[in-house]
Amino acid sequence: MIKTRLSQPLTSVRMIELQSATQRLQVLPTLGGSIAAWDWKLGQQWSPLLRQWDGKSKDRYAMACFPLVPWSNRITEGGFMHQGQHYPVLENRPGEPYPIHGDGWLQKWRVASHTSDTIQLTLKSNRFDGNPHSYRCSQTLTLSDNGLSITLAVTHLGTESLPYGLGLHPYFPRNAETRFSSRAEGVWLSGHDPIPTAHTRCFPQTWNYNQPAPLEGPMIDNCFSGWDGKALISYPDRGLQLSMTMDNCSSYSLMYRPPGHDYFCFEPITHPIDAFHISGKPGLVTLARGQTLLMKTHFRVSAM
Repeated sequence: MIKTRLSQPLTSVRMIELQSATQRLQVLPTLGGSIAAWDWKLGQQWSPLLRQWDGKSKDRYAMACFPLVPWSNRITEGGFMHQGQHYPVLENRPGEPYPIHGDGWLQKWRVASHTSDTIQLTLKSNRFDGNPHSYRCSQTLTLSDNGLSITLAVTHLGTESLPYGLGLHPYFPRNAETRFSSRAEGVWLSGHDPIPTAHTRCFPQTWNYNQPAPLEGPMIDNCFSGWDGKALISYPDRGLQLSMTMDNCSSYSLMYRPPGHDYFCFEPITHPIDAFHISGKPGLVTLARGQTLLMKTHFRVSAM
């Protein structure tokens, strides 16, 4: 039987916990609608399926997962053009030369409802920090017997239409035994920073995960093309595997593989990095007032 309780971490930020016999999900509504932890019961111990928040930092990059809305990753040129008008977008993270990950992750979400197995968070954003987007977004997190589903839905509230995108930024634990696989046909390469400079179907060494492979190697912070919406992480040391599926996948995924760390990110996204400045704006969806963009992602746990 699933129980719901409120707990107070070290920062006294409100945290909502859903717990069942096999899972524990902790959510931080006011810290960007982030997930603090998602754990699986192995024997008598909780085992992390996402990298756990330390209970101290308010930096969203220290969370287990956070939503990306109303677009994902980076935008260059200080904004974007749409229907002949330039819309400025400000830098939003210290040390980051481009605005990144939209602005939903920087705002306080509220709890719209929660039951024994589901919590729904909502955010109403009106040109946050001078950004052009006005929108309403909901994030619904639902525990099932064998996993977690996350649904993001963003509705445009502005008078003029604007392009939108969505994504999730989960941090997965890894070690030398962890294996990862995900289909890709190509990858956008970058120069001195993560902004794409060219697309190739020839994967650099250790970048091809069409077959299960370890997560060792140099930095990857790149968008892949040709994704079929399915990924699999295997943890032989724990005897379990975690699958991720994205409904209605638009063929883009992003991997962040920092060398020397015990985590990596594989992000389900609707559009590639800096899609606002790629011909045709691939993956971005133009919404008129009242129109909604939806993204559903499912995480499932099974024994190896």
